[in-house]
Amino acid sequence: MINVFLLIMGPAAAWDKIARARRGFVYITVVELLPLIFAGTALEAWGLHRHGKWQPAHQMFERFSPADILRFEVLQVITLLAMIWVSALLVHKISQTFHDRPLFLKAYTTIAYAYCPMLLAHFLDYGGSVNPAAGWLLGIGCAVWVLYQGIPRILQPDPTHAFGVYLTTNVVVIMTSGLFRLFTAMYLLGYMDLQHSWLSRRLTHLFGP
Repeated sequence: MINVFLLIMGPAAAWDKIARARRGFVYITVVELLPLIFAGTALEAWGLHRHGKWQPAHQMFERFSPADILRFEVLQVITLLAMIWVSALLVHKISQTFHDRPLFLKAYTTIAYAYCPMLLAHFLDYGGSVNPAAGWLLGIGCAVWVLYQGIPRILQPDPTHAFGVYLTTNVVVIMTSGLFRLFTAMYLLGYMDLQHSWLSRRLTHLFGP
């Protein structure tokens, strides 16, 4: 988990360390991603329970029930993991169009660590008056910053293709994370009714009313 701070403060050295470590899927997911995801969602859940969220649509702080918070956070954890895997798969496929053949593990490593600053910025969502876009914008800025050093060290594209891979990877990260943030923000800001969605009803059967 400490790697996220090293990536932000000294991305070149941090990526070199990550490249030498050659971690696998389980380590990256369990040790690097899940602590940030669980910490961020737990902090957000505490904030929603304690002071709610300011909803411009209703001009008020909306308080969420424990059941609604649980459903939302469980769905968010699942979606975050899916977002990272889909992003890694897209980057893996896109890299192949540049005549490079990186292993999927390399694409997953690059994307997973690039998303870590964004997961850290998710801690800002504890604040009831903080717009969800604020943490996303901060996280995207950090992701673009760390990817510049990470792609040549992990994906190792041909030098003539490196900048193209960097640009397309940024597009993938911005689009996938932006779509995720759009839906979660619409719910938190009062523009979407998650309570009556099909997936929410399925989660209710699992976790109770």
